[in-house]
Amino acid sequence: MKYLSPLEMLYKWEQKKANEIYLSQPIDGVWHNWTWKELGEEVRKMAAYLQSLNLPQKSKIGILSKNCSHWIMSDLAIMMSGHISVPLYPNLNAATLQKILIHSETKVLFVGKLDNYEVMKPGVPTDIQCIAYPFYTENYPIWDEITKCITPLSENIIRKEDELATIIYTSGTTGDPKGVMHKFFNFAFSTTHAVNALPLKNETFFSYLPLCHIAERLLVMMGSLYTGGRVSFAESLDTFASNLSEASPTVFLGVPRIWTKFQQGIIGKLPQKKLNILLSIPLISSLIKKKIQKGLGLSKANNIFTGAAPTPAPLIRWFARLGITIQEAYAMTENCCYSHVSFKHKIKIGSVGQALPNCEVKLSEQNEILIKHDALMDGYYKDQQQTAETIKNGWLHTGDEGAIDDEGFLSITGRVKDIFKTSKGKYVAPSPIEMKLSANKNLEQICVVGDGIPQPIALIVLSKRGKTKSKKSLVLSLEKSLEIINPKIDSHEKLKSIVVLAEEWTVENKLLTPTMKIKRNSIEKLHKDNYTKWYESGKIILE
Repeated sequence: MKYLSPLEMLYKWEQKKANEIYLSQPIDGVWHNWTWKELGEEVRKMAAYLQSLNLPQKSKIGILSKNCSHWIMSDLAIMMSGHISVPLYPNLNAATLQKILIHSETKVLFVGKLDNYEVMKPGVPTDIQCIAYPFYTENYPIWDEITKCITPLSENIIRKEDELATIIYTSGTTGDPKGVMHKFFNFAFSTTHAVNALPLKNETFFSYLPLCHIAERLLVMMGSLYTGGRVSFAESLDTFASNLSEASPTVFLGVPRIWTKFQQGIIGKLPQKKLNILLSIPLISSLIKKKIQKGLGLSKANNIFTGAAPTPAPLIRWFARLGITIQEAYAMTENCCYSHVSFKHKIKIGSVGQALPNCEVKLSEQNEILIKHDALMDGYYKDQQQTAETIKNGWLHTGDEGAIDDEGFLSITGRVKDIFKTSKGKYVAPSPIEMKLSANKNLEQICVVGDGIPQPIALIVLSKRGKTKSKKSLVLSLEKSLEIINPKIDSHEKLKSIVVLAEEWTVENKLLTPTMKIKRNSIEKLHKDNYTKWYESGKIILE
């Protein structure tokens, strides 16, 4: 089967939808729009400029910015100019940024919408040429000024399907980021099959999760290119709700923390008891559901996804009562975000769905999830050993532990590498226990540990709601969680203590990855000396 590349899709819509709006971005509260024709013009001018720099063939060009229209423009311009993109998380610290830029041999860097570039700037080597996006100018040549007198490329550049398109540095829960290499074929294969399977046609998307992450890049950027859709952006956290409401996308992806915040916001305005009563009255129930969906900006959404981390089943059921059907998905950077999805009319809560077309899945003897299809990564950049350890005999070893039922629904049961051994010699998988604990809405972040002590303990950080509770109320709540959870798990897994930590886990203190996943190893190193003391101190410990 012949697959059209992202550039070929751009050329298609330049002709077919020249005057239709493709990108919409709020800047200081005012929406700025670019049609497909205007987008094409910007991309062609920047591609011509990049070619004029006479860089070595297939040079690496970085993108350092939060999501915005010029992020997508620069990615396409890099493709069109014959080079390779290196997308970077906009919240990296200077040391990690420098490490990636040097490792990838980046020659040019687009610098755009950032919260605190002054802190990151020392990580940018002085020999890298930087280009600033409009609206978010740093002390670099600005996109509009650079392209003002540039003649746009007139020809439709075609990149070969086996050419390297991008190097995506994973967020690294266990160590330094690794550069995942994907060729143009991988984007074309994954997006073509995904949009056909769901199916997606002429959709509207809302972009706020990092475009440098494979999920947003494939679903939103590639999804919009392959459906001829429209993309709207969030301006900031403060305007997120109003921007989402105005955009009213037909496709929406929310990580678990977003769904928790949505839930807390709804309950804050409409307490659970009152909501239960209103939902029990047929006519009122319909009106309430529509009002909540419209308030969230999801009244037109036909496909509503969650992924990146486990979403508690009670949370999915809670939204289902409001007429919001959340579809769990499962994939990773190494398989080009093409693996499993819950189809809207075939959802099994507790699973991450079924394999997408042309994707093989099986479990190893250790129940590790193994994936095989034609769009697996080409490997880790400059790291043959890690590549060989991750892809064996054509199968991607995900590191996730799972189970597959007789209908092909996949459930994630833990991490193969996360399993630890207690001093009793028993192995414990922390993820399922953490999922059970997450039902307590007083908890924001959870890490179950137990290496070297007789029974596991849970390290937790309180949610905004939990921080408002009195000490007595909080302790009772946590004791109740232990009473509910411990009888449901094996004796060697039973939690001895819950430790409430004062310090939050953030990207800045290097206890979260840029995609908001906990760095389990870092948390363990920080607190391991206290395990025995906490184990012996009782049920609930407030640090």
